[in-house]
Amino acid sequence: MKTTTTQLVTALILIASSVAFAAELTGTAEQRLLKDIKYLSSDELEGRGVGTEGLNKAADYIREAFRAAGLKTDTIDGDAYQKFTMITGVELGKENSFVLSGPDGKEIKLEIGKDINVCSFGGSGKLDHEVVFGGYGINAKGISYVDFEGIDVKDKVVIVMRRNPQQGNAKSQFAVGHGISRHAEIRSKMSVCSTAGAAAVLFVNDPHTVQSELEKMIDQATNRVVKASRALSGLKADAPDRADAEKKLADELTRLDKAIGDAHAPGAGDSLMPFGYAGNGKDAAIPAAHISVEKCDELLKATLDTSLDSLEAQIDASLKPQSSALKGWKLVGQTDVKRVRTEVKNVVAVLEGKGPLANETIVVGAHYDHVGRGGSGSRSPGSTEIHNGADDNASGSVALIELARKLAAREEPLPRRVIFIAFTAEELGLIGSEKYVDQPVFPLETTIAMYNMDMVGRLTEKLTVFGIGTSPTFSDDVTRMAESAKLSLALKPDGFGPSDHSSFYGKKIPVLHFFTGTHSDYHRPGDDWEKINIGGIQQVVQLLEEMVVHTAITEKRPAYLEVKSRAQIAPTGSRPYFGSIPNFGSEEPGYAISATAPESPAAKGGLKGGDHIIQFGEHTITDLNDFDLALRDFSAGDEVEVVVRRDGEKVKLKVTLAKPK
Repeated sequence: MKTTTTQLVTALILIASSVAFAAELTGTAEQRLLKDIKYLSSDELEGRGVGTEGLNKAADYIREAFRAAGLKTDTIDGDAYQKFTMITGVELGKENSFVLSGPDGKEIKLEIGKDINVCSFGGSGKLDHEVVFGGYGINAKGISYVDFEGIDVKDKVVIVMRRNPQQGNAKSQFAVGHGISRHAEIRSKMSVCSTAGAAAVLFVNDPHTVQSELEKMIDQATNRVVKASRALSGLKADAPDRADAEKKLADELTRLDKAIGDAHAPGAGDSLMPFGYAGNGKDAAIPAAHISVEKCDELLKATLDTSLDSLEAQIDASLKPQSSALKGWKLVGQTDVKRVRTEVKNVVAVLEGKGPLANETIVVGAHYDHVGRGGSGSRSPGSTEIHNGADDNASGSVALIELARKLAAREEPLPRRVIFIAFTAEELGLIGSEKYVDQPVFPLETTIAMYNMDMVGRLTEKLTVFGIGTSPTFSDDVTRMAESAKLSLALKPDGFGPSDHSSFYGKKIPVLHFFTGTHSDYHRPGDDWEKINIGGIQQVVQLLEEMVVHTAITEKRPAYLEVKSRAQIAPTGSRPYFGSIPNFGSEEPGYAISATAPESPAAKGGLKGGDHIIQFGEHTITDLNDFDLALRDFSAGDEVEVVVRRDGEKVKLKVTLAKPK
């Protein structure tokens, strides 16, 4: 047969691919896994945090590993990357200004950084609104304390004190065992103000906290003086280090004098929240800023002839709100908060099937992102160390790569297509997998199963397999295959859970999720490759290989089953049960849900995946935080009117809440 130029080029490409593939398979599986995990959990990759160059390097490494294995990596616009953008941070814009404008041309100018700071969790907006004093911004009907009762805050700028009343009273109804009352949380105050229709929020430090900070500062300085004095008193007059001890005491006395002086300086203890404190909000959030006690008192003196200290004392004494309109005064200006968007990507590779079932798809996935240098995702508060995430989830990523190598090395093609997806932004809320099911590379209607690996690197006694109840044959199949892989199993029926398989189960696709268990290094800097059980990963890969092959060659596709147990993405504490599954990837106003748990109150009430909850009872809902706070105001058995935005239309539904499990 005559060889054409096209055929020659194709042959050369195939030869090049096979050479790369053969080179990648040199060495044992253990050596390959070790090489992969050392790189993916190295400091060079910066903890694979979303928005870092290290995450991009990880994506490139995984793509090249898929390509070397012989998989197709050009399915999406000629590449393996399913790209999209997401909000990864926030910046202070240039157009921020504030003036308190009163009657007869009176003005209180507010200097940014000194008198006022913009809050990153608020939104952007023009300000020309009347001002009201809104106490603590608390709506605690259960204990009959409602700051906005009897005062109109709609379209007003509301001044709100931080924390809550009676902080020095351990028997107060606001007292909690540890931490702060939920009513004291910034997100709670923002939600209360937003629901009431406020135009903006001006936070101000409560006097009790300011005084406590001053006392703490002086106490710390005093303790250092006492410690230095004791050290000196324990030395003899001729001790060689006595001079150093005397100098230490003198220095600490000087610091104490300074602390006392600082405590009496104007604005002492009244620190403004720096921009970035308390995280990022959505564009739909109302503007928020933090005003100094000094400027707030200047306004209160001009309008109510009082001060924050006096108002706090009145509230503490009576536990009755002291909210009031500040007649004749407006806040004029604007906030300029810019959300930072970053391009991220899922890595998608395809192993095509052959035969009449080749258009049916099996998805195998693992997320490859982690928490970078910590921050809100870390379990080591304040740490800025690199969190390498060897187990979470470099282990799942390397298992995914090794499984791809093994399946691609089969002499006979599988009857069904298998796609391998390394998901991004799982740590921020299953965002990568949500993006895939919203924009699938292959139709979800012909996607017959999804198998997920998340933290499979610390195998000790048992491998936990979730999703056993999502298809009638899964339990028997996995149990049988575990024997040849020499694995002991803990089987869980749930299809919903805190990893990427949940996104697929919400689309009524049978799922399995493989997990070797949590540990003390979870989301901490100590999750390093030296602690990984490479042999355990090999066992998991063997089990997955058998399961994928079995699914691919079995003529009948796995049947989907609804699991009746209650799905929870996060603990609900004492809140009543609602049964929605969040879609963290949505940036539209409202609480977006990807699905409802089977037979849950949400499902029975008519909610479904794709809905955005915008009203819950009397509460306006702009995001998941608002919904979480609103849910706390209800009890099991309550019927709540829920308004959702569905396909651009508002739909009113009734939901009867259930008891928490």
